[in-house]
Amino acid sequence: MTRSYAIGAAAFVTLMLVTLAVLAFLQPPWMRQLLGMSDDPFAPCRTSVAMGGLDQIGGPFELINAQGETVTDADVITQPSILYFGYTFCPDVCPLDSARNALATEILEAEGEIVQPVFISVDPARDTPEVVGEFASIFHPRMVGLTGSDEQVRAASRAYRTYFSRNDGDGSDEFYLVDHSTFSYLVLPGHGTVEIFRHDESAEAVAEKTQCFLSNA
Repeated sequence: MTRSYAIGAAAFVTLMLVTLAVLAFLQPPWMRQLLGMSDDPFAPCRTSVAMGGLDQIGGPFELINAQGETVTDADVITQPSILYFGYTFCPDVCPLDSARNALATEILEAEGEIVQPVFISVDPARDTPEVVGEFASIFHPRMVGLTGSDEQVRAASRAYRTYFSRNDGDGSDEFYLVDHSTFSYLVLPGHGTVEIFRHDESAEAVAEKTQCFLSNA
């Protein structure tokens, strides 16, 4: 009985080891979670977090480009893109962020990676297609300038969970300012929003992080 028990125990241990080896090779989701592994190919690159997850940020939009054409997110995001929501009359933050994003794309281009900067206006009353197009072209020849109706802009803003509020009191101030969030969004075709860049991050940091995502895409 003792010898039979030992043989049975050895067979059981062998079966368990084989099973674990197969599971380790196949890596089912529950086992990856148990071992602290991630199914996210971009996990080594991520530095930002968002309530509900980054997959909840971004989505379909319909806006107007510099040529006055109505375009959708599918028309615009045909390559890796860095999206920013701002306005052309912005006195400081928007020009700085737009210049930072443009410089990051130049750094990446020098490394063989083409990334498209996108500027979406949150001030459609003043930012006509021509105005937003001229503003975008100042920073980079590939920067896409987008505007739209108030409804279109607000829908795009909601999709990316951005904030903006026009400060003009009774509506008579033509030199009004617009409060708005200052995040930039790295969006990859087929993956959606994969990273959020803060206002205080340098062009070098944005380029380095973007390169990590592109390498793992």
